[in-house]
Amino acid sequence: MGVMERVKAPAAKQRTPKAAPLDLPLDTILQGDCIAMMRSLPAASVAMIFADPPYNLQLGGDLHRPDGSQVDAVDDDWDKFDSLAAYDRFTHAWLKEAKRILKPNGSIWVIGSYHNIFRVGTALQDNGYWILNDIVWRKANPMPNFKGTRFTNAHETLIWASMGEKSRYTFNYRAMKTLNDELQMRSDWLIPICGGQERLKKGGTKVHPTQKPEALLYRILLACSNPGDVILDPFFGTGTTGAVAKRLGRRFIGIEREDGYIEAAKERIEMALPLDESTVRTMMAPKAATRVAFGTLVECGMIAPGTTLTDTKRRWKAMVRVDGSLECEGQPAGSIHKVGAGVQGAPSCNGWTFWHVDTGKELRVIDTVRQDWLLANEA
Repeated sequence: MGVMERVKAPAAKQRTPKAAPLDLPLDTILQGDCIAMMRSLPAASVAMIFADPPYNLQLGGDLHRPDGSQVDAVDDDWDKFDSLAAYDRFTHAWLKEAKRILKPNGSIWVIGSYHNIFRVGTALQDNGYWILNDIVWRKANPMPNFKGTRFTNAHETLIWASMGEKSRYTFNYRAMKTLNDELQMRSDWLIPICGGQERLKKGGTKVHPTQKPEALLYRILLACSNPGDVILDPFFGTGTTGAVAKRLGRRFIGIEREDGYIEAAKERIEMALPLDESTVRTMMAPKAATRVAFGTLVECGMIAPGTTLTDTKRRWKAMVRVDGSLECEGQPAGSIHKVGAGVQGAPSCNGWTFWHVDTGKELRVIDTVRQDWLLANEA
């Protein structure tokens, strides 16, 4: 492409100010070829890259349903390459520029299908990236295999990689565990494909054939970036990355060459509403969390002495004493952890997640009270 054209998108609300190079086109869509546009960006300037490159599907002819109707498949020129060698050259070129732009402790996510993801994985390693995980996105509602000649293709694969083996990349482990109901987040994610009101259409036709669901980008950005971080998407499409970045208080740079996609992306990002600052704050990692004793919540009145705590199934009840210890029938008085372990006959217990306050309408786990205290007492 020739001279770079900058298409200004609505600015995301900045909640946590962070230093960024003054010449970075923040919250902007750069129109043009992705490799040329990346070359215009300064080195070591972005915290994370999410890339949804062409899959090089190599479709041979139209695809039809059993009723004879034609499937709206990917047949656009941007997905066509003359050969696998040409696709490999393209992949190596954009990954090389991506690595130059990423900060030393940045990371990259690339999504693909069986048509291209193995070639992309090889190219990542050839360019010195260190693969951290491959994530299987299981589609809750995949398109069936109409010909009945293969298994239903019900997933896509994402590769998450750092700049090198020693890179100190961002991973918000605590946030992912909280998002997954206090279980470690696994590498297989069950998320529906983009549909309903989220699917952008014009004249009854999909604006983009491979629009990704916002839930997928929400999880990725929440896991591997922080508020104020700059996220680059070199294959911006209809702006899913930009819309989610705006919601989560991140900054974005998009690169896209198709006029129709840029127009749709601008409208979409304009409508995206940033989340309130308090909701964007995530559960802190244990190493970064301020230590709060249960007794602190008692002495400040957030949990009053005499309050009855119970487990989630209301099998056991314990009364809070003035010193923050619990009194429970059949058990010696002790901490929330000791008494929780005692009633279960277990060697240990995380009292913060075991005990709940009965509000009359619901059971509220006491760890949320601790989080309220932390938010109220942040410097």
